[in-house]
Amino acid sequence: MLRKKTNGIARRSQRTSILSEAANASVDRRAFLRGSGLAIGGLAAIAATGGTVQQASAAASNPALVKTVKSVCTHCSVGCTVIAEVQNGVWTGQEPGWDSPINLGAHCAKGASVREHAHGERRLKYPMKKVNGEWVRLSWEQAINEIGDGMNTIREESGPDSVYWLGSAKHNNEQAYLFRKFAAYWGTNNVDHQARICHSTTVAGVANTWGYGAMTNSYNDIHNSKAIFIIGGNPAEAHPVSLLHLLKAKEQNNAPVIVCDPRFTRTAAHADEYVRFRPGSDVALVWGILWHIFENDWQDKEFIRTRVWGMDQIQDEVRKWNPEEVERVTGAPGEQLRRVARTLANNRPGTVIWCMGGTQHSTGNNNTRAYCILQLALGNMGTSGGGTNIFRGHDNVQGATDLGVLSHTLPGYYGLSAGAWAHWARVWEEDPEWLAGQFQKTTGADGKEKSLQNLTGIPVSRWIDGVLEDADNMDQPNKVRAMVLWGHAPNSQTRMTEMKTAMEKLDMLVVVDPYPTVSAVLHDRTDGVYLLPACTQFETRGSVTASNRSLQWRDKVVDPLFESKPDHEIIALFADKFGFADRLLRNIEMDDEHVPNVESVTREFNRGMWTVGYTGQSPERIKKHMENQHTFDRTTLQAIGGPADGDYYGLPWPSWGTPEMNHPGTPNLYDLSKRVSEGGLTFRARFGVERDGDNLLAEGVYSKDSDIQDGYPEFTMQMLMDLGWDSELTAEERASIDALAGPKTNWKTDLSGGIQRVAIAHECAPFGNAKARAVVWTFPDPVPIHREPLYSNRRDLVADYPTYEDRKFYRLPTMYASIQKQDFSQEYPMILTSGRLVEYEGGGEESRSNPWLAELQQDMFVEINPRDANNLGVRDGKQVWVEGPEGGKVKVMAMVTPRVGEGVAFMPFHFGGHFQGEDQRSKYPDGADPYVLGESANTAQTYGYDSVTQMQESKSTLCKIWSA
Repeated sequence: MLRKKTNGIARRSQRTSILSEAANASVDRRAFLRGSGLAIGGLAAIAATGGTVQQASAAASNPALVKTVKSVCTHCSVGCTVIAEVQNGVWTGQEPGWDSPINLGAHCAKGASVREHAHGERRLKYPMKKVNGEWVRLSWEQAINEIGDGMNTIREESGPDSVYWLGSAKHNNEQAYLFRKFAAYWGTNNVDHQARICHSTTVAGVANTWGYGAMTNSYNDIHNSKAIFIIGGNPAEAHPVSLLHLLKAKEQNNAPVIVCDPRFTRTAAHADEYVRFRPGSDVALVWGILWHIFENDWQDKEFIRTRVWGMDQIQDEVRKWNPEEVERVTGAPGEQLRRVARTLANNRPGTVIWCMGGTQHSTGNNNTRAYCILQLALGNMGTSGGGTNIFRGHDNVQGATDLGVLSHTLPGYYGLSAGAWAHWARVWEEDPEWLAGQFQKTTGADGKEKSLQNLTGIPVSRWIDGVLEDADNMDQPNKVRAMVLWGHAPNSQTRMTEMKTAMEKLDMLVVVDPYPTVSAVLHDRTDGVYLLPACTQFETRGSVTASNRSLQWRDKVVDPLFESKPDHEIIALFADKFGFADRLLRNIEMDDEHVPNVESVTREFNRGMWTVGYTGQSPERIKKHMENQHTFDRTTLQAIGGPADGDYYGLPWPSWGTPEMNHPGTPNLYDLSKRVSEGGLTFRARFGVERDGDNLLAEGVYSKDSDIQDGYPEFTMQMLMDLGWDSELTAEERASIDALAGPKTNWKTDLSGGIQRVAIAHECAPFGNAKARAVVWTFPDPVPIHREPLYSNRRDLVADYPTYEDRKFYRLPTMYASIQKQDFSQEYPMILTSGRLVEYEGGGEESRSNPWLAELQQDMFVEINPRDANNLGVRDGKQVWVEGPEGGKVKVMAMVTPRVGEGVAFMPFHFGGHFQGEDQRSKYPDGADPYVLGESANTAQTYGYDSVTQMQESKSTLCKIWSA
């Protein structure tokens, strides 16, 4: 274990002595790995002699001896470039990417230390399984055969849905795509990844408002913002480099920064206006701001008239939220919210930024739609400096979401309908009947037989219930019996006491990861657990999508360490074991017998993802951008001359049509001021053309130079024929369209790209030109309304703003009212929320295994307001118990601080390896335990799921705290 320094005295004489001894040491790969040296910023530690610092020599600067390799940080979604320095196959140093328009030569603590992940001594080194409570080494062949045989037995006995394939936001795009395709060929939609528990409510809420569920602008475009409104986000710690871009707007434009958060965060310290509000009251807060906007006529009436549907219904709801009621529900004073409203109205365009503080609620989809509606009311959409800048979490959580590692859709958000499967079967050149035959059938509530191929699978937030729930209550024939956690931290999920039980009931638990993760130690299993070492993303290559929809290419820095393998190779090995590798990889070139060619995988998803424009980003174009980063403007992200002239950095999707069309990418979604061919866009016509007699298409507004100068529906072949534009199709394009569905072929399913090409030639958006909808009639709450959290200590508000009735969706019964009607507030009076720290990321296994980061924060803690601490008899730095109303409890250090308000407690969620007071270090494989262990906040977190996406409710529950 690391220990904090006892004093600040540097032991200079010892360091000098070590340097003298190491000065002439030579370095080879094996000696380097033994020494486990480090490079961070200006520190180079080359460890041939005990892991110490070696003096720089003239030879080391010889370009012939040092190769530089460009990669992308594997932590958050900002997408910072890392320049690796490699000698004789050893990663010996690193620099931030000075040419990168994203990080501009900056790194946060995590980014500055990523080299340790590719040389970390705490990694899994070879396949292992648990036998009689001991970890036993296996060969890869043994591991794949044993796991495969066990899964085949489960499949024969219980069907393919009894194996759950949990993917990863740490996969690159190509691996994520192959993973989702693999699950389809196995025959299940029980596949998901971290996006479910971080931004699924964003994707659902935003996509159902204006068409696409992603960040609309970019970190760089914030330079143009005249106001910055942050709610439920702490970029100073979660996305530190992004703060460079926010502060540029603050300093350059004098843009006021408004931070709304229950906790005074490091981001709030930069704010001009900090609004503290009660966790779980986001909708009430936003409606309170809109009340002042509408009351004072500050809304953009012309924007609403031409580009928004349903704002009148929003106004009806907002009228109920006068300042007195808003303060009763949120705690935020009415006069302060009037000041916020006036600031936003006077400083346009402004941007709205949010993170998981807004999404992780049982009403998360209501929150995200409310944020969007605020921007629509102000007319801040489709403009530089405006937009909803949604900061995603993991480095490729955006890409893995786009590539369909989700239980409710195929790649590209095509869904699970028969048409969606037919489309991908064409892309894969697969027999659709064979594919359908891989899936089980089930009998629905109506007594009719249905294929599970077309039904949403169990989301990762509920896999526990897939194991524990009575099969008779589920919409699949049998329970989950085998769980594959592939690049996933289980301690990032709530209800960990029940998770432990679920892990122990499984027939088989398989972990595929560079690190053992909490999955290796949470349970008390003595057998049936397998650990497979995946390499890091620095030991392979591929594309990764940053939060702003830009794709970047990682080159391989070093070969896989130890016996680890890249994820796409492991997928291929399992596919071979299950007998469908030839089908899965039929159109993919191979680098080796079981190693799919990464670029070939990119080209395959280019051929199919027309919906979101993942079709124009060929490997060659992405690599060209990485090689010429210096040519891109730091604010617009557009290349000024050079090989990529006119392109936007990373070809942010949609990059329409085929790569040969050379569409530059779309920097800011829904921007009418640009031609579609040059990155402009309309709102998507996704919801029809009429609703209750109202027109849903745009009114008299259109993208620059559009040949249709009004609203229009999405393009089909029939529409091209009606317009007389079908004559512009090539013979090959027409033949492809005729062979598919003729006039009924649309822009999403035309594999030739002809429909998109012709529409864009006329400066029209292939997906139509519609109004954003402020009212989503397909959701449980068409107009976003405030509902109290399931565990609320405000019983007066529960009566006025109750939650939903219990219901069944995503195959499982889901409780709402049956929990909320129970009053836990007397025994559990405090609100408990959670969040991130700058030192760690995700479940923390990787970053807590990094000595440079582990030294920075060695204790798991709970923040408690001084008044609460004094009333409870809790002292700063002392151990306390924090218990949730479902009985899960954690033993942590108390941090007494006014960062949190009275009645609110905060815990970070990056820790694991302790469970309800028990140190589980001895359960890890030898040498693979993280330096820092601690209780997981989610042990004390409780049940609660979003009404649309099953997002977990981890930002607003209850707890009690007492001295340990």
